[in-house]
Amino acid sequence: MVSDTVTPARPAASLSDLLRAGRPLVMGVLNVTPDSFSDGGRFFAPETAIAQARKMVADGPDIIDVGAESTRPYGGATPITAADEIARLAPVLPAVVGLGVPVSIDTMKAEVAAFALDQGATILNDVWGLQGDPAMAPLAAARRVPIIAMHNRKAADPAIDIVADIEAFFARTLAIAEAAGLEAEQIVLDPGIGFGKTPQQSIATLAALPRFRAFGRPLLVGASRKRFIDTVSPATPQERIGGSLAAHLLAVLDGAAIVRAHDVQETAQALRVAQAIRNAR
Repeated sequence: MVSDTVTPARPAASLSDLLRAGRPLVMGVLNVTPDSFSDGGRFFAPETAIAQARKMVADGPDIIDVGAESTRPYGGATPITAADEIARLAPVLPAVVGLGVPVSIDTMKAEVAAFALDQGATILNDVWGLQGDPAMAPLAAARRVPIIAMHNRKAADPAIDIVADIEAFFARTLAIAEAAGLEAEQIVLDPGIGFGKTPQQSIATLAALPRFRAFGRPLLVGASRKRFIDTVSPATPQERIGGSLAAHLLAVLDGAAIVRAHDVQETAQALRVAQAIRNAR
């Protein structure tokens, strides 16, 4: 067990407060996994994960998203139990929470989500949009925490209208949330770039962001290092910063409130410069 906690100088801001600031937010990705598509397990060891979180904080994220089970969108990830997921998180979460930046827990299991909330996480990030674990929506309602609900499919189907599929999925998610007693203000919608989609469908999803704004909820876009970039401009995941920035900047212009990124410093800088130019108009 790593006891490398840091007492924050002030409580982390709430997601609602951050969203009211009127600028796009950057969610930094911290994968405590051995099989992530983006970093190949570089931060699996607790000491390395905590060091990466410290570096990330210096780079300026608004949120740190911690995940201990790979949900890689292209298949090949090894499922793990809730107990294993918690065992990976236990030596890392207290130290990351102690850095004073809001922490979200990237999990599809309510048991893991509850553990993370007990450790100080303040946001749930469910890659199955409340449609996987039936206990997730009641947990978010009971704890009164915001939840990011992502669109997902078990497999990509190039024959479907992916935008219509996302809209139907979001409608079901919001119905589940309402039935569980969640308030609309607790919910952020994520169209799930790369998840259950072909690269072409991911591009179509990004192009359709204005349609998803009709749900009246903040949108999160996670295009960072995704495979669709490689189909436009061939590159390994670590070489897709340019494509990631392009996708995220356009997403913000189309109304995204949060972008989820591996390259926090570059993303935060790009968004700040873009915002300064827009403000000067």
